Amino acid sequence: MNKINNLDKSDKKALGKFGEEAAAKFLSRRFYKIIAQNFRKRSFEIDIIAQKGKILCFIEVKTRSSDKFGTPKEAVDFKKQQKIILGAQEYLLQNDWDGEIRFDVAEVYAHKKNEKFYVDKINYIKNAFDNSF
Repeated sequence: MNKINNLDKSDKKALGKFGEEAAAKFLSRRFYKIIAQNFRKRSFEIDIIAQKGKILCFIEVKTRSSDKFGTPKEAVDFKKQQKIILGAQEYLLQNDWDGEIRFDVAEVYAHKKNEKFYVDKINYIKNAFDNSF
């Protein structure tokens, strides 16, 4: 297994896209209904919006090859959380939703072999943060 080190900008972008797709598949297999991916407005983006029963989940996906520089969840700092919350508020203004909401983080660990990415594991963290400032 080759660890992903010193990726150039296009490789990092490809790794991020790979991680988001892997997380979406992971969620679908667990009966989440994917509502939107890469919901973008102004200065924010929500990687995945998914519904599980009566809960609407706003999911940030972080993809890494190791915990060498901290866990992926640790990269979802307060500033990033605020942007996700603003994005969720914008989504909710545009769409009719009367149920619960939740903010989750999907940690995707991956490696690259023969120019292709592979998932090592996915940690899914429900209620990773809340919408209180």
